[in-house]
Amino acid sequence: MEIHSDSYKVASLADQEDAVEVIRQAEAAIAQITGNKAVTLIAYEKTEATGVK
Repeated sequence: MEIHSDSYKVASLADQEDAVEVIRQAEAAIAQITGNKAVTLIAYEKTEATGVK
């Protein structure tokens, strides 16, 4: 899968194990609710303004 955006980038969660654990728990809960075996959530963060409005 390729996702491209000038406004967002994949969030770097290195050294943020608490945040990663929250995402893992959310993935497990969503998988259980939907009946899917695997759900992957992707964390994004807003990039710096490009000057375009």
